[in-house]
Amino acid sequence: MNKLKRFFAYYKPYKNLFAADMFCALILSAVDLAFPIIVQFLLNHVYILKDKNVILRYVLILGGALLVMYIIRYFCQYFITSWGHIMGAKMETNMRRDLFEHYQKLSFSYYDNNNTGTLMSRIVNDLFDISELAHHGPEDLFISLIKIIGSFAILFSINVPITFLLVFFTLVMLYFSLYYNKKMEVVFMSNRVKIADVNAVVQDTLSGIRVVKSFANEKVEAAKFRKGNLEFLKTKEKSYFIMGKYYSGNSFFQGMLYLSVILLGGIFISSGSFNVSDLVIYILYINIFLNPVDKLVNFTEQFQRGLTGFTRLLQILDTNPDIVDKKGAVNLNDTKGNIEFKNVTFRYGEGSTILDNINIKIVAGKKIAIVGPSGGGKTTFCSLIPRFYETSEGSITIDGIDVRDIKLNSLRNSIGIVQQEVYLFGGSIKENIAYGKEEATDEEILEAAKRANIHDYIMELEDGYDTFVGERGVKLSGGQKQRISIARVFLKNPPILILDEATSALDNASEKFIQNSLEELSKNRTTIVIAHRLSTIRNADEILVLTEEGIIERGNHDMLMENEGMYASLYNMQFEVMEQR
Repeated sequence: MNKLKRFFAYYKPYKNLFAADMFCALILSAVDLAFPIIVQFLLNHVYILKDKNVILRYVLILGGALLVMYIIRYFCQYFITSWGHIMGAKMETNMRRDLFEHYQKLSFSYYDNNNTGTLMSRIVNDLFDISELAHHGPEDLFISLIKIIGSFAILFSINVPITFLLVFFTLVMLYFSLYYNKKMEVVFMSNRVKIADVNAVVQDTLSGIRVVKSFANEKVEAAKFRKGNLEFLKTKEKSYFIMGKYYSGNSFFQGMLYLSVILLGGIFISSGSFNVSDLVIYILYINIFLNPVDKLVNFTEQFQRGLTGFTRLLQILDTNPDIVDKKGAVNLNDTKGNIEFKNVTFRYGEGSTILDNINIKIVAGKKIAIVGPSGGGKTTFCSLIPRFYETSEGSITIDGIDVRDIKLNSLRNSIGIVQQEVYLFGGSIKENIAYGKEEATDEEILEAAKRANIHDYIMELEDGYDTFVGERGVKLSGGQKQRISIARVFLKNPPILILDEATSALDNASEKFIQNSLEELSKNRTTIVIAHRLSTIRNADEILVLTEEGIIERGNHDMLMENEGMYASLYNMQFEVMEQR
């Protein structure tokens, strides 16, 4: 009931449209119920008259009334089909909006544990049938209820014993429908899960298509897809077997109903207690009665498809974000950039500890470099500052304020991040740079590009700043993408800067250009650099050597080289490798 209550809440913005749709459904049902009554009147009271002129007058009057009724029915049907479906589409749009906005609220840890393709399936496939359910669900139930009650009332007035037989078959069909309804709920949910798995494989393969081709593993990926596709086919086959039994069973009971009415009606006619015209009218009303029964049969399948999609929607909407604004959280104003880690420990869920009891003060405007072996927690250290993950123990403060007491939007607007793996959105170069500041002017975008040493290259392109970068920036080189990401941060102009191995994937020529851009970007900001190439951090104010055991060394380049510890060992090792080249 709670699920249905939440579903009906989406009707609220369209309550007037919904009321109009239901009113049209009422008129539609009334017209359909009136037709057999008019036929009965003609058969029993008009066609038996002797006067042809009177018969003609009645026929013309009733024919005119029917014409008016069907014209009204036409407009009602048009409204239901067009605006009713539009209402359903708007509700589906609102659900998709709510789901997408909720995706934005979920933390990194959620995406660490869920496949992007599966999440895309929730927002596309799972909502596909909800529009039809939203429109046809209440309407079909309403029309069916009116027609069934109206038909029963008229049928009882024509012949009580035959109508009791009709009630018996209706109850049998109801029980039959409920039984298969439960079976369909299970199999339709399985369908949703399996198609989500197929989408996940497609998304994974297409995102990594260059890796697939470089290893000539098209057959491997095709096999993975074929496996998921066949599993989806199996669930579809199962659902169609159940639906086959469901529909054929209902059709069989309807046939038995007609057979019983004809046999019992024949017995009553032979005994003189029932006339032929009444039997004809009775059969007409059975058609009207069975039409809503068929609608309910179809609605059962539609309801299960829509409900399973809505259930999967709610599974996401009911997932509470791990990281949210604390009650009473404040904005970070006039940020200086003093950062302090106080007894900070971090672990992923119940897993092993990544950072253990970290204590460090970073003075505003200083440049701090973090080095160490892979898996030592360097990226995690930086991810805790903008609260991409929450500390397991301890606290992190910016200008003396615990980051958990700062509004997320304000906190993250104060931090600029340049990552090793640059993500560019499908669109133009201009749009990607402007991602750093939504309301930026063209002059500001150009200035940011110049400071990132990418302006001259952009101007050489045929479409300049309007050049389409391709999916994930595939049309640009690594260095060009990196400089665009740096231009974004220049435009954002944050007081705190995090450089996460921003040059480690570049060649020496590209690194030189980008290093100059990063030096420019770091001026007058608190800067934390995760360094792969240690030669790029010699001028850092302080260098931290972070391992699984915590911060084991700290100091400037000269101090650490004199200590001849891990930093000196790593530095000399890289220097030797460069000499050998």
